[in-house]
Amino acid sequence: MKKKIKIIGLTGGIGSGKSSVLQLFKNKGLAIYNADIEAKLLMQENHQLIKKITDYFGKEAYESGQLNRKYLAHEVFKNPEKLKVLNALVHPVVRKHFQSFIKKQKSPIVILENAILFESGMDQLCDAVITITAPTETRIQRIMQRDGVSKQQVLDRMNNQLEDHLKMKKSDFVIENIQWEQTAQEVEKIYKEILPEHL
Repeated sequence: MKKKIKIIGLTGGIGSGKSSVLQLFKNKGLAIYNADIEAKLLMQENHQLIKKITDYFGKEAYESGQLNRKYLAHEVFKNPEKLKVLNALVHPVVRKHFQSFIKKQKSPIVILENAILFESGMDQLCDAVITITAPTETRIQRIMQRDGVSKQQVLDRMNNQLEDHLKMKKSDFVIENIQWEQTAQEVEKIYKEILPEHL
């Protein structure tokens, strides 16, 4: 009988440093699934999803067969209703893709990174959840530098995500990602705690 794979959710607001923390778990040989990256790939490759996005957002959603991210971002970040529609189209496809991914894994643990883990309901698939936090100003600076966007654009994105204190309440582990050495130590501690007993 195949042993049950442990699914650990990893979430946090934009600019909290989720991807860097995910890399630390990956370095330990754990299987990882980055829902944000996979969602973008599925929006580019899944024909049914492409049709649904085009039907709702118009032909401008794709340019020469490529997802027009700039147009979509402009459409949804200041319009909660449109964002809700986009998420309702994308989430079920990502969830199905993740479940197929799980079936192929040999690793005893899979880390599921998802910026909107709770909002999408994918936390229900997890055995435990880790939330990464950082002070708002730190996160704003990180995103402005990384994406070359204005403070207002970062704030628009943040406003569409569940607030940190609500995520923290629903999480089993919380890492405050300010000092990288401290973060790495926290990851080490959590890693030892989530390892299945039979290893």
